[in-house]
Order: sequence, then structure tokens, then C-alpha cells
Amino acid sequence: MGDVMSGSPHHAGVLEQWFGNGFWDSRKLVMFIVLIVFLAPLCALDKIESLSMTSAASVVLAILFVTITCVVASIMLIEGKTAPPRLIPDVSSKKAIIELLVIIPIMSNAYVCHFNIQPIYNELEGRSPRKMNKVGRITTVICIIIYWLTAVSGYLLFGKNTEGDVLTNFDKPLGIRFSTTLNFIVRVGYIFHLILVFPVIHFSLRQTVDALAFSSAAPITESKNRCLGLTCAILGIIYMASIMIPSIWTAFKFTGATTAVSLGFTFPALIALKLGRDGPLGLTSRERLLSWLMLVLAIIVSMVGVFGNIYGMQDGSSE
Repeated sequence: MGDVMSGSPHHAGVLEQWFGNGFWDSRKLVMFIVLIVFLAPLCALDKIESLSMTSAASVVLAILFVTITCVVASIMLIEGKTAPPRLIPDVSSKKAIIELLVIIPIMSNAYVCHFNIQPIYNELEGRSPRKMNKVGRITTVICIIIYWLTAVSGYLLFGKNTEGDVLTNFDKPLGIRFSTTLNFIVRVGYIFHLILVFPVIHFSLRQTVDALAFSSAAPITESKNRCLGLTCAILGIIYMASIMIPSIWTAFKFTGATTAVSLGFTFPALIALKLGRDGPLGLTSRERLLSWLMLVLAIIVSMVGVFGNIYGMQDGSSE
């Protein structure tokens, strides 16, 4: 949100393009206002079912983003204004190889939603493992379709100039009618998408912190003061991080290689192996092999991601 609204050293923010440079596009001020006006009221809710409408609205905004980019890409393709596709990536440089190595940990951020499964299951109407599996499959398919369409349309629009964060490509005219208006609709719409997604992630984080710090206390839903206190503390820490970290990609690279890989692959594999050994139902040889394979791949991806990020940062500083 801060990157899109306040900009970065290489890209103009929405507020700068609307009103010019001034105190109003300060990252600290912008993020503080977003925190107080939007995030805090939504994060203070103590039931995940209270966020069902905001989650649905966030999906609609994501679909709107994909629809606009696909339509614009189609128009530019018909008019012959898109960049010629380059299907084979350039891996001739050391920098390109490093970027390829760290892309898998970064992508892991997009698919790590394991921590939301339990609270959603607890409040699911007529809950059952079968129904929860169906919910998981449907949402995963929706995510894959949205990500795939975003990648394809972004590449058709910008070719080899496509940024890792494709939103930053929309700070310049696209060369078609109403492109400036479409650019702002895409970026502002995605800001609100992120605002509506954030409370769902925060909900699980607050529950985890509460279980860790107050394991013997009553459930957090029965203590408004504890719920509000943890919400303020977590939001305060996240706000400080948002104004100290210069770009979201700095965070994505390291959280993808550590936290995302751990939550998405390492811990599930370890839990499966543990339950298969000590639980009432043992794993088949195939399931045990898959669990070990997932665990080994997770460790490799994590190590490659961490060392690749460190090497990339050192290489960038030397240039």
C-alpha cells in the first residue's frame, strides 16, 4: 500500500501524480492514516466470519484488476502496440540467474494460507473435513487463475520491461485511450484489495500470538481488552516495519525464503511425518515418501532463497 500510494525511488506514487510532491505523500503519514481509518477498525473484529464481506469484496477487486489488464492487453495486441514476446528468459548474466533462483520463495508468499484454515473451519456452517477440502480446492483454483491471467496480461503489456511488482508498470501511459484513468483504477483498486485482505491475515496472527502468550487464559473472543490490546500492539509493530522497509520486495524475498517456505512446506511435512509415526493412522509408503520429498525440497528452496537474496543484495551494493 505504501509503495503504490507514496511511490519509490524509481516509480511515482498515486498521490504524487494526483497532487504533486508534498507532506501529503509522505509514507509515514499515508500509512498512519490508512492504519487508523481502515485497518484498525477491521482488525479489531474478533470473529473471522465478520470479515466475510470484506474478503468477498477483495476477491471482486482482484478480478477487476485482472479483467482490466486482460482487456487492455487485448486492445494493445490488436493494435500492435504490445511488446514482442520473448519466451526464453535471458540467463546469460549472473544477476538474471540469481533472480531466477529466488523467484520460487517469493511465489511461496502467494500460496501460504494454511494459518487461516483452522479459524475458517471453526466458523464454517455445517463444517466437515470434506467441505473444508472443497473450500480449499476452489480458492486455490481461483488464486491460480488470477495469478496466471495477471502474469500473462502483464507480460503482453510490458514485455521484457515487466517489473516484479507489475503494479509499478502502471505509473506510465499505456498508449491507448483513457489509459491514465485505467492506470489509476487498477492501482487504487488494488490498494483497497490489500486493505480488505490484510485483516484476515492479521486475525490468524493475533490468535497465534494470544495462544503463545496467554495459553492458560480464556479464549480471546471472551476478552475484549486483550483482543484490542494485542491488535494495537501488532498493528504498531507492522506500522513501524512498513515505514522502515524501503520496498515490499525486500520483505517478500526474505519472508518467502523463511516464513512462507516453513508454513507452506516444512511444517506440514514434519507434522505429517510426526502424526504418521505417533498418530492412530499411519502413513502409506507413498505418503511418507512424498512428505520426505516435500521436506527436502523445502530446505533446499529456503537455503537457495536466503543465500541468493544475500548475494543479490551484496552484488547490488557493489554496483
